[in-house]
Amino acid sequence: MRRRVSILGSTGSIGQNTVDLLTRQGGVESYDVVVITGARNTERLAAQARALNAALAVTADPACYDDLKARLAGTGTEVAAGPDAVIEAAGSPADWIMSAIVGSAGLSHPLAAREQGTTVALANKESRVCAGELVHARIAKTGARMLPVDSEHSAIFQALNGEAAKDVDRVILTASGGPFRDWTLDQMACATVDQALAHPNWVMGQRISIDSATMFNKALEVIEAKYLFNLAADQIEVIVHPQSIVHSMVGYADGSILAQLGPPDMRGAIGYALNYPERLPLPVDRLDFATLATLDFHAPDDQRFPALRLAREVTRKGGLSGAVLNAAKEAALDAFLSRRIEFLTLARLVETTLERLPYDDAASTAEIGLSGVIDADRATRVFVEGLIADGMR
Repeated sequence: MRRRVSILGSTGSIGQNTVDLLTRQGGVESYDVVVITGARNTERLAAQARALNAALAVTADPACYDDLKARLAGTGTEVAAGPDAVIEAAGSPADWIMSAIVGSAGLSHPLAAREQGTTVALANKESRVCAGELVHARIAKTGARMLPVDSEHSAIFQALNGEAAKDVDRVILTASGGPFRDWTLDQMACATVDQALAHPNWVMGQRISIDSATMFNKALEVIEAKYLFNLAADQIEVIVHPQSIVHSMVGYADGSILAQLGPPDMRGAIGYALNYPERLPLPVDRLDFATLATLDFHAPDDQRFPALRLAREVTRKGGLSGAVLNAAKEAALDAFLSRRIEFLTLARLVETTLERLPYDDAASTAEIGLSGVIDADRATRVFVEGLIADGMR
């Protein structure tokens, strides 16, 4: 029987790789594609809908409705548009859902998907960062299963397979260090957008590439790991590994460490989540250890990359602090992309926001609810814009 699948964020990097794997693993002969969603790239969204014979294609931008409708005329694929249409589509019954809408814009969609108790492949780390307790409460209520798609969290998930949670001593997230891992602070102060986008190992979307350059992607992964694997803040470590071959590790009470290795290709983590609990052949390179030469590791520099220090503070505080950090990071990232602030100002804006913006540390997001998380997100963005308007560059 063909599996029913949906892809939320199909036109982004993760979504495109997911479409590629579905096509390679039987396409329309193996899968009924319930829904695919995208933003403004209607040409790509329409091509994907045609290739997968999707029942529904949704663009998040209402202004793109007519164009998408015209591109899919005569195909039998239904078309919808707007943020509410994306959320409604996320709740469509499916056996497996890829949640790959980037940033806090994707916060509501995995929650909607979980309401039906299905399997969600989660590439949107922000839902855990902003509302970790809320997500856990929804999972417990619906019986949904969540499979991580970040290469680092997928690696931890695989290294935990078959092991007892009580025996876990620590998890070690590996970080490539991004394009500026060997730069001085003076050099980073002059970094351009194009330089920040030039990741040495991974081919990723614009926003995640900037997040890698600041190491805020790793900061979000630290916070996500707390909720995903039920860890204390002091059980989560980060190590810089420039080759991006060891994707992450789990240390156990007996001193042993299990690591998951593979080439820097997101189709590995996506394919693991798609085929779980089986391991089917994937179109990724095979590691040749005779030619790897060396695998290097070194401690991250909190002075050059303060994002990791801020993440540790958030994992200890809980409450809305994760939502505040993420929203401040996204607002600052937008300002950097539009050349309104300098590269190092991005982290300073986030830290200043966490210091000055009041929020309730005591209440969990399960108590606060989704509307409270969204309100905190909006207030944070306004606050960051105020800091920029006051001259923080």
